[in-house]
Amino acid sequence: MGIKEVARAAFQPAQLPPGLEPGLYETGTFAPKSDTWPNGCHVCEVEVDPDTGAVTVADYVIVDDVGTVINPLTLEGQVHGGVAQGAGQALMEEVVYEAGSGQLLTASFMDYAIPRADTLPEPRVESSPVPTGLNPLGAKGAGEAGTVGALPAVVIAVMDALAPLGVRDLDMPASSGRVWQAIQAARQRPNPHPQPE
Repeated sequence: MGIKEVARAAFQPAQLPPGLEPGLYETGTFAPKSDTWPNGCHVCEVEVDPDTGAVTVADYVIVDDVGTVINPLTLEGQVHGGVAQGAGQALMEEVVYEAGSGQLLTASFMDYAIPRADTLPEPRVESSPVPTGLNPLGAKGAGEAGTVGALPAVVIAVMDALAPLGVRDLDMPASSGRVWQAIQAARQRPNPHPQPE
């Protein structure tokens, strides 16, 4: 009897022995010899308004290696979502508690800033796949690649933009208020590395 006939018979409860559940099921587990890791490069360009501290992400480019790409459209969607999460953490997301009571002040999306469609330009995603030999598909992780690359890329871009103003450190998130305060503090101290005009 072929598998087609077995499958057909498995879904006919009246013809099965008593107590046997209808259906044809199979499970399997694959345990790789070692973990796989995606890798890539994220490049972020930001603009900082020195009068307000507002940070605008002007451009974002990614080249990722996630091994074999099975569905390019969903991969790009995963990377876009990850970049938005990483940029959100870098630029705006912050849990705030009231100092005296410990009351959570950012308890809803009315108070807690998250990235929106207008926060970022559409990231340009390129793929440079190098399939892994550690699994039959040659695939590596993809979901975390956007977030892991975005966080340092955005923060480094902000720090690079602020360097000519004398800003040497900045806590996340790089919100407009925090960036403005860092610019004002830098203007109060002499810059040991003045930039040529």
